[in-house]
Amino acid sequence: MDDEKNPVRFGILGCAEIARKVCRAIDLSPNSILHAISSRSTGKAKQFAIKNSLSELVKVYGSYEEVLDDSSVDAVYIPLPTSLHLKWAVLAAEKKKHVLLEKPTALDVGELDRILEACECNGVQFMDGSMWYHHPRTARMKELLSDPNLFGEVRMIYSSSSFVPPPEFFENNIRTKADLDGFGALGDAGWYCIGAILWAMNYKLPTTVTALPATTLNSNGVIMSTTVSIHWEQEGTVATFYCSFLAHETMDVSVLGSKGSFHVEDLIIPYEESSASFNFTSGASFVDLHLGWNMTEQEVRIHNELPQEALMVKEFSRLVKGIKDSRMGPDTRWGGISRTSQVVLDAVKASVDSGSKTVYI
Repeated sequence: MDDEKNPVRFGILGCAEIARKVCRAIDLSPNSILHAISSRSTGKAKQFAIKNSLSELVKVYGSYEEVLDDSSVDAVYIPLPTSLHLKWAVLAAEKKKHVLLEKPTALDVGELDRILEACECNGVQFMDGSMWYHHPRTARMKELLSDPNLFGEVRMIYSSSSFVPPPEFFENNIRTKADLDGFGALGDAGWYCIGAILWAMNYKLPTTVTALPATTLNSNGVIMSTTVSIHWEQEGTVATFYCSFLAHETMDVSVLGSKGSFHVEDLIIPYEESSASFNFTSGASFVDLHLGWNMTEQEVRIHNELPQEALMVKEFSRLVKGIKDSRMGPDTRWGGISRTSQVVLDAVKASVDSGSKTVYI
């Protein structure tokens, strides 16, 4: 009840398409409320408000600065192009606004470190917008993955994230422009693959990263499709991922252990909002004469009270309220998770730029 009486008040910097989903998530979360939206013009912000049937109580601003100067705003969601993240995330932190930042978080880990330092110095919470971390399915998969008797040691991980956008995407979308979102498919889709792989490895950084020679670039030199190999020398673990704007919709993650394995087809966006599943197998073997298996995959289904986007906002708002009420400091774990992903993202980009040379981390 206290959460509903004293919700975290959000401001949004920019009217990107993803902001529509986060507006809905803020509305669905019991401990948050949308207080203000902004764009580079008041007219565009008003159009966004009308299109999304926002309450008349939501303030509409024609500049991002106005949101940051609004003393009623507790936290900001920033869905701006990656090239603008450093400027606006640092300014938000300096204005004591908690920062929910869309991925990829920055153009390189140096920029992200400056963002994280600003958040730490100003005592504000940081989190990136990777929503799948907050689905209860993710926690259940982690339980099984962490059970040495059921899963054993992680040996191999595979992930893919791909989709084919309409033709106009390749001409107009910021994700195809080197000066706006220079990572292209790597930053947009590959961020999820990298995050899932590191999640399976408890966020331990790999030894080497190598982009395979089959990378496709557009005329701006932006990655449209790439395949990557990642290796942990000490563990002997290998991961591969494929991210692309040129292949049919995929959101797969498979993790193979010494005793078990699991596979999820819809990691990033579940097929359904109210429940999600994954397939798990432990102790599988071939029957006599290898004519079949001794078992089939088990489907594990998890039901969730809220969509994963709202669960993300709910958790972020819980942390913000804890800071506001002086019960706790910012949870730096989320910044650490983002940083490991950014380090690997940077390594992949360096490998691509060098003609597929192996990059050591």
